[in-house]
Amino acid sequence: MFYVKEQLNDAMEVSIEINDENVFCRCPHCGSEVQVDFADVFADGDVDLFGTAVLCDNCSRKLMGGAACGCEQV
Repeated sequence: MFYVKEQLNDAMEVSIEINDENVFCRCPHCGSEVQVDFADVFADGDVDLFGTAVLCDNCSRKLMGGAACGCEQV
């Protein structure tokens, strides 16, 4: 099991298991929240957690020549 751990103060610490339902990032183009499945993102075997960005569906379509991105900067 992988988890994140954060020290809230001197007396309290929170640990949360990382799973396929609780990993999120921000789209680097519009800032909208994107749910991330690490199995899909790193399926090619190139695991670079700090250098990887995940676009939202709207920005992905726009960059691939589809419909215009209708999302707003958050």
